[in-house]
Amino acid sequence: MRNYFWTVVLMGLALAAAPASGARQQSFQVFGGMAGGDAFSIGQPSFEPLLHKTVFFSTGHEPGTVIVRTGERKLYYVLSNNEAVEYHVGVGREGFTWKGANRISRKAEWPDWRPPREMIEREAALGRRIPKYMQGGPHNPLGARAIYIGDTQFRIHGTTEPWSIGRAVSSGCIRMMNEEVIDLYDRVAIGALVVVE
Repeated sequence: MRNYFWTVVLMGLALAAAPASGARQQSFQVFGGMAGGDAFSIGQPSFEPLLHKTVFFSTGHEPGTVIVRTGERKLYYVLSNNEAVEYHVGVGREGFTWKGANRISRKAEWPDWRPPREMIEREAALGRRIPKYMQGGPHNPLGARAIYIGDTQFRIHGTTEPWSIGRAVSSGCIRMMNEEVIDLYDRVAIGALVVVE
């Protein structure tokens, strides 16, 4: 009975301290592994992104275009009437940023991951091993959906690292929360223009 009392008290305090609806919530990601004696560690605090929303967006691009503004860490799916759906994204870290325009060449649900040789070698030089192939699924770094950009190695995709949204940490791909990339995936068409600014 005593434990029940304190559980109710703590839950009440947590609810009272919770931010208002729509506010960003602070979360701490625990990561690490057991292999090789690695201890679990607490990552840097991160903020869950706000859900996608329709915003005023004036552009000369036609509806259906995807525009990524890397400096803002945002992706816009252009609608008609000067509107767009705005999503929060993660972008390429320093040395892996890029700009340009291309078209969506393919879309995949729960995509397999085949990292390029350069990435495998780069990670190995840093003491990290990544697989040459990983089957699609909830533990795959590409997340729930992938939207392929032309014949490049770059994709718009989900992630298993939600703390990375709003940051510049990727190898050039555009990362989205899985729920968000599913929404974009359902909207965007193969052949649509992608503009990265």
